[in-house]
Amino acid sequence: MITTTEPTSLTAKPGAPPSPTAPSSVKVDATPTIQPRRAVQAMPEYHPPLNGRDALRLDFNENTHAPSPKVREALSTLTLEGLTVYPERAPVEAVVAEALGLQPAQVLLTNAVDEAIHLVCFTYLEEGDEALFATPSFFMYDVNIGAMGATAVRIQADESLVFPHRRLLEAITPKTKLIILVSPNNPTGAVMTRAQIHEIAAAARHAVVMVDEAYFHFFGETVMDDVANGTGPANIIVARTFSKAYGLANLRVGLLAGPSVLIDPIRKASSPYNVNGVALLAVSACVSDTDYLDWYVAQIREGRARIERTLDNMKVPRWPSQANFVLFRVGPKHKDLVAAMRARGVLVRDRSSDPGLAGYVRITVGIADQIDTAIAALRDSFASIQWTPADGATPDPELEGAREYE
Repeated sequence: MITTTEPTSLTAKPGAPPSPTAPSSVKVDATPTIQPRRAVQAMPEYHPPLNGRDALRLDFNENTHAPSPKVREALSTLTLEGLTVYPERAPVEAVVAEALGLQPAQVLLTNAVDEAIHLVCFTYLEEGDEALFATPSFFMYDVNIGAMGATAVRIQADESLVFPHRRLLEAITPKTKLIILVSPNNPTGAVMTRAQIHEIAAAARHAVVMVDEAYFHFFGETVMDDVANGTGPANIIVARTFSKAYGLANLRVGLLAGPSVLIDPIRKASSPYNVNGVALLAVSACVSDTDYLDWYVAQIREGRARIERTLDNMKVPRWPSQANFVLFRVGPKHKDLVAAMRARGVLVRDRSSDPGLAGYVRITVGIADQIDTAIAALRDSFASIQWTPADGATPDPELEGAREYE
């Protein structure tokens, strides 16, 4: 309801200073009647626990050291005038394509893999379609599939946490329009073979198969060469990120690579200015520094092996990982372990809210000196909470039947 009164005169006397604007006499009912789309209302929310991270950051699978020194050199060339110009993505896409052995038309740079997932869902999913992926996995798949009004078909891994290849194959239907395969997978570190990926893609030629290779560098096996050589099924798109091995998480850059017939519609759906110029400059610098990348990846692989040996020596159940993290089971004392590690200046991630991961904790792998700190903290923390191997084999009653995504 709107009510009005006669306006008050704001005419000033000659020579008088301007009068302040009179308060409005219009009363408006500010209660909105419009509602967001039903799909958005139904979407789960993601609240990453980012506050208070002034410690050794072994909780978010970030590069915990630094990007290539060439990034600093490149950023030193920035000028204030350069910040006034809209970013030009195409030249950097050409640089990245060359590094990957692809054609520029086969590569699309995105605002991290988060936007890559969104663009694939936005381009290829209609309301009523189905999208398949194995769980536990990255929460943003749920968010973006649901936002399109499509149905997320989750194939839960068993206690081995191995990729449920056969059950996912059996879940493919004529309604399946997107299949997301993650190798290595977060938060488990599990991988799948090229043969498995090809079999799934061949069984669902009516669907796009997005292979999320965010942690590829720590594994070394990829289907990117299928894109480069035109081998294998033609419905595969590969997603990569510059947030992990390259250390550019703060700048938010990812990419999609695939046959141009699949990438062209996604490019059409994307904003031409989705990746900022500072990020583009950093990508151009780091993508060619293979020496630095090789050094960092070697550090992570060595550190991963050290953490795995430490957990094995303490008889803590853990799962094989090909990523820059290790998942292990603490049991009912998982919160105590996370708190004890924080008290010792090391952040780790409680994954108990993921489906099937009650009592599990994940630790990111850093470089050598960080691993020294992490291992000392792990030993002290497990001792301080009086953990025993029996705890690792005990179900967490607090979470049974109430597991939720973070």
